[in-house]
Amino acid sequence: MPHSAIAKDNVAVITGGASGIGFAAAAAFARAGMKVCIADVDAARLAEAATKLSSVTSATHVMTLAVDVSKAESVAGLEHAVRERFGGTDILMNNAGIQPGSTLFAEPDNWQRIIGVNMWGIINGSRIFAPNMIARGKAGLIINTGSKQGITAPPGDPAYNVSKAGAKAFTEALQHELRNTRDCRITAHLLIPGFVFTGLTAKGRTEKPAGAWTPEQTVDFMLTRLEAGDFYILCPDNDVPRTLDEKRMQWAAGDIIENRPPLSRWHPDYADAFKRFVEGE
Repeated sequence: MPHSAIAKDNVAVITGGASGIGFAAAAAFARAGMKVCIADVDAARLAEAATKLSSVTSATHVMTLAVDVSKAESVAGLEHAVRERFGGTDILMNNAGIQPGSTLFAEPDNWQRIIGVNMWGIINGSRIFAPNMIARGKAGLIINTGSKQGITAPPGDPAYNVSKAGAKAFTEALQHELRNTRDCRITAHLLIPGFVFTGLTAKGRTEKPAGAWTPEQTVDFMLTRLEAGDFYILCPDNDVPRTLDEKRMQWAAGDIIENRPPLSRWHPDYADAFKRFVEGE
């Protein structure tokens, strides 16, 4: 059985919902009979996505709104509009994300925007939607899209890593708060995708790489793990199995415990040690 919040006539709100994982989730919720609101910054993509969703469910069950999740007032407008149209929210998926690239000492605008969308979008959405979701007294979900890069922090895109590390820490704190709130039936969950072929990861490619999952595969996995009650929804893909993800995450935590240099997985002095660790030696 699916999670009880995924039910006919319940309401799902998905940011970054016009494409990729967000749209795949919106379509899955719509097929389950839910009313769906997709929010995105691109009005043209929203219109196209709404047309596609209308082939899955009644057009009266589909709502779109152009929203900048980095701005609290924009997210507050979304929450109010959903209550006016559908009566409230049962599932909130804070999924909006960008990855234009970053280096440590350049691209200040990229830093501001990445952290604004990827981290503040999750903070704004959760803080603004959660009180009214709790007050409804119904079972509900807040799903925040994180990243493995927020856990292992590979070199090359520090702003993205910082934003996703913040998303992880915030969502952990959110779930702790929710489970200690009297009469609260809302739970938080951290979606940690693997390699997924979306507009964010395509980088000019038109064909899905063999190692990548589709957004639909990722959402199917997410729904299965929500049914199981997982908080950390750690997705594999066709290239990296869960066992390797676990080894990489264990090694990253070991940098602190063993007092190794930060990001020692990429440090030449530790290359052989990491290889032996992965191989179980």
